[in-house]
Amino acid sequence: MTKDDKIQLSLNIAVISAVIALVMSVVLLLNYWQVSNNDPLESEALKVLVERSFENPKDEALKQDVRRLDLLARKAFFTSKWQIKTGSYILLFSAIMLIISLRLYYSLTEKIVAPGKNNRNDYMRGLQSQKWILAIGGLVLVFALLAGYFTKSHLNDYIPESEKALSLSDEEDTNGSEIEVIEITMDSSLTPSEGVVQQDSSTSGLKQIDSTEAIVKSQAETKKTIAPYPTAKEIESNFSSFRGPWANGISKHKNIPTSWDGNTNKNILWKTEIPKHGYNSPVIWEDKIFLAGGDKESRVVYCLSKKDGKILWQREVKNVPGSTGKMPNTTDDTGLSAASVATDGRRVYAIFANGDLIAFDMDGKELWSKNFGVPDNHYGHSSSLISWKDQLFVQYDSNRGGKLFSINVHSGAIVWQTVRKCKISWASPILVDINGKKQLILASNPIVAGYDITNGKELWQLDCLYGEVGPSAGYGAGLIFAANEYAKLVAIDPADNYKIKWEDDEYLPEVSSPVVSKGLLYIATSYGALVCYNAVSGERLWEKEYDNGFYSSPIIVDNKLYAIDMGGIMHIIAITKEFKLIAEPKLNEKIVTTPAFSDGRIYIRGDKYLYCIGK
Repeated sequence: MTKDDKIQLSLNIAVISAVIALVMSVVLLLNYWQVSNNDPLESEALKVLVERSFENPKDEALKQDVRRLDLLARKAFFTSKWQIKTGSYILLFSAIMLIISLRLYYSLTEKIVAPGKNNRNDYMRGLQSQKWILAIGGLVLVFALLAGYFTKSHLNDYIPESEKALSLSDEEDTNGSEIEVIEITMDSSLTPSEGVVQQDSSTSGLKQIDSTEAIVKSQAETKKTIAPYPTAKEIESNFSSFRGPWANGISKHKNIPTSWDGNTNKNILWKTEIPKHGYNSPVIWEDKIFLAGGDKESRVVYCLSKKDGKILWQREVKNVPGSTGKMPNTTDDTGLSAASVATDGRRVYAIFANGDLIAFDMDGKELWSKNFGVPDNHYGHSSSLISWKDQLFVQYDSNRGGKLFSINVHSGAIVWQTVRKCKISWASPILVDINGKKQLILASNPIVAGYDITNGKELWQLDCLYGEVGPSAGYGAGLIFAANEYAKLVAIDPADNYKIKWEDDEYLPEVSSPVVSKGLLYIATSYGALVCYNAVSGERLWEKEYDNGFYSSPIIVDNKLYAIDMGGIMHIIAITKEFKLIAEPKLNEKIVTTPAFSDGRIYIRGDKYLYCIGK
């Protein structure tokens, strides 16, 4: 390419960049003016329809009109937000290209001339003109970018005062009392892609998706209803997910029995046969117990009475949008229903090995369902669910890589998803509070990592595991614990930039998850070892060998460790530095699931029955 060709090319690029920058600047400024003067979510027509819906709470046609108008407004809003972001990037890129091309053009056309008065005047005038052009262009660019940045987000203001009043801190508690609210729900007829704009927000694979919000229900339908999601205290007073509150293996229930006998039925208050087999563990909310089961023919969610074990309702999972009906090949010790359900006292959520995720209300009415695709998993999917406020979290790791999803509990829409740089795992997420901020902690091959629950951003990761990771992480004594058989046990210190504080490689779990209480860490292995460590120093305090191995995760409750082995023997041990056995009661059934605890009772799922044990 000759010098003249380079000059012409740089000039052409400069002209095109200038035109694009000018057009984008005008568009952004006009968009700013339009959005600032028109709230797309507060149209008079929408207000009138909402008021009419309050006056006519049973008019379903009117409600549909409100939903359709609201959806159109929100689609317009998200389209505008996408245009602002895209336009800002285009404007910035074109401005950079303009500067580079002009610099190249002037460097190529610059000539050395003999000094003289006229030449100097011409040069100064040209230089002054360039400065003015650059100054004016720079101001337009800055104003346009600021207009895009400060464009008002009306959606953030579209929150009823009653819902704002319910934004309680973790320490605040409603004590289960009923609160008069206007409930915000999601239109269950929408698919996850409707009314949203998906955009890459980082190079780590994070995708932020703004979900479509719901329409206000009529006051007559929502008067004296409970808050849209539970407080932290409500969660801790129930057993709402695998391994209890926050999935961390610690329960605050008291007066838990230490004596029973499967032969004589001593202290076994009832037992109920569960029709469909499953390796998922029971979860509890107030007076209801939830389980799931599944085989090649069907997948079912069960709700039982905590009082007498009667099956209150059972719902088959079918007609899930996106589901092909294809069942994955799984092993007998995992099956099609290994992941435990989760509940927030308003809804119950279940996931199965074919990728079906479904939500029911507490009375068994289906609310929404979706399919993630059949996972490439040679044992079967077993990562359990956990929820907090209006989010349901799904760890979906397979041979094709890992993903973490946040699902809107009202609609099933994807709020965000994060692509994780890991391989397959069977562990479940735990939810912990570190430095006043909640984060999800996931264990997999080869990383242990923490994620921001608000947007899915990876906060930290540590490459420290390998193999087929089944145990979930544990948290206590200010440390994060992760372990896997044929790998190692690590204690990770958040206060030291998430570095490993200590590690051990002798006693390692295959399935059972670590648990911590009073500075003591407990590990249960599949080859029958139960071990206690000083959680802070890593000193091994004691170890016991049993005839049966452990798949069930130990739970700390009532100042005791409850660890049930695969032979059905519960090892109840005092939380002390010295080994102190309290009791070893037994059931006559193989146990691989984790017990649930509630109001002085223990609920244990065996191969065939769900048992209730109480004094």
